[in-house]
This record gives sequence, C-alpha cells and structure tokens, in this order.
Amino acid sequence: MPIRIPVQLPAQNVLLGENIFTMDMDRASSQEIRPLEVGILNLMPNKIETEVQLLRLLSNTPLQINVDFIRIDNQAPKNTPQSHMDAFYHEFSSVANKKYDGLIVTGAPLALLDYEDVKYWDNMTTILEWAQRHVNSTLYLCWAAHAAMYHFYGVTRQLREEKFSGVYQHNVNDPNNELLRGFDPTFSAPHSRYGHIDTSLYNGVEGLNVVAESDEVGAYIVASEDKRMVFVTGHPEYEAETLKDEYLRDLNSGQNPAIPKNYFTDNDPTKSPIVQWRSHGSLLFTNWLNYYVYQTTPYDLSQLAEKSQPKR
Repeated sequence: MPIRIPVQLPAQNVLLGENIFTMDMDRASSQEIRPLEVGILNLMPNKIETEVQLLRLLSNTPLQINVDFIRIDNQAPKNTPQSHMDAFYHEFSSVANKKYDGLIVTGAPLALLDYEDVKYWDNMTTILEWAQRHVNSTLYLCWAAHAAMYHFYGVTRQLREEKFSGVYQHNVNDPNNELLRGFDPTFSAPHSRYGHIDTSLYNGVEGLNVVAESDEVGAYIVASEDKRMVFVTGHPEYEAETLKDEYLRDLNSGQNPAIPKNYFTDNDPTKSPIVQWRSHGSLLFTNWLNYYVYQTTPYDLSQLAEKSQPKR
C-alpha cells in the first residue's frame, strides 16, 4: 500500500528516487477504492492443494479481493472431485466478457510435452490472448511462464535431462523494481521443472526485464516494463512438504529422481525439509498485487486498455 504523506514533504523526493510509492493527502482524499477482481486459471491436477497455496499468499494484504477460479476445459481432473469443480470453478465462456485486475496462471505437469501436443493448447492460447484485452496484470507460474513466452515471443524452452528440483539461491538484479520491494539481495525459492530458457533469451526480448535470477537455474522473475505480464519460473507458492511429495511420488512410480537440492536437512529424505522461501514468496505476491495490480488498474475496469501485441 502507498504511504500517505503531506503535500510537498521533502522526504517525498527521496522516496520517489528509491521507487517507493507515495501518495499525497490531496490524492488520497479523492481516491476511489473497490475490491480487486482476480482470476486464477488453475492447471494443476490437485486443484484444492493449489487453491490453498495461492489463496494463502493472496490473503497477506489489506486489499479486498474477489477471486474467480477458472478451468481450462471440461475434462474431469484426476485428483480433484468433479463436485468440487462444479461448485467452485467457472467455465471460461462464462467469464470471457469479464475484465480482471489480475490473473494468475499456474504451472502444470506437462514438462515433457511439446506445447502443440498439450490437449488444451488451443484453449490455452485463446485465454492468453484474452488476457491481453481483459486483464491488467497477469502472473504466469512455472510451465505457464514458459508457455506464455513461447506463444507471445516465440521463445522455445530447452528440456533438461535432469530436473531442476530443490531450493536455489537467487540474486536481485533490479532492487528498485517494485516486485522486489523488501527483498534481501539474495533469497531462496523452490523450482521443480525440466524446462529451461536461457537468461540471454529473456534479455533479448524488447520490453522484458530479468529482475531476479539464479546462477544455477537462470532467470526467476521476468517482468514486462508496462507491468502487464510477470513470468515466474519457479514455485513461490509451494508449501513445506510439496517438493517432498513430488519426490516420493516419482520414487514410488519407479523413477529414479534426484534428491531435491538444498531442501532436506543434511540432504537426507528421511529428515524434515528446511523451509527458507516463504517470506519472499509472500512478499512477491503482495508486491505484485500492490504495485502491478492495485496501483495501475483503472477504477472502472471497463476502461482497461488492450495491451499492445508483444514484439517477436
């Protein structure tokens, strides 16, 4: 949230120089406030688990948020009761005419498939294009981040033989970017993916900035200059046991997964995970909601401008 300060307070120029948002009392007294409208396109198979993870992060703000869960198609998910989908999820067609302040598109366990081989790829591209016209700022997570880069910019991921799995150290590249407000210069975040896009490919796209990255796993947070798109290649929403559950799932299915890096105490899967990413994950979502959504969205969503088409 912005700091409300007296008009012409000398500290204002200092704070603005550090890219800290302030609001003078004249503007604050005339500001109109309404609940934010946020959509969540949940592509994960265990819908309920992902809902809890995302809602926990979205709730860490004084802003009032109305949330719509959106489904990609009519197929029954394997790990979520159909009754849950019927009760709590919207068909895309039912919200296609609505405009949103923010949209979150989750990851999906589709790492080894070509995009065009994904059964709902046509639906996915329809929603990606729809978001350019109907959403003020979209946050793409993991697989969705790579899928959006491919669709909008023609940037193709590489598939690694060994999965990036674990908790990795990252560096803040742009400390004045509002998404990273309050971040330490180095911080931890979980990754779980085979796909990889070299940082140089992000840097080669006009209008995109790699604001945080890792020496081991590459670009982590990539933001468009107009704040309309944010690409996060990891999983800041993951809970303490999520990487452990994925590891045991793969192990029990007959695979030979590597032990997630920097995750288990003493690198021993029989011991408890070391949780060292929650604060920055929470801060990332709070900053996105505040600076990329709340501070930039029009009060009247019908006035939301269509985003210009990305340049390939």
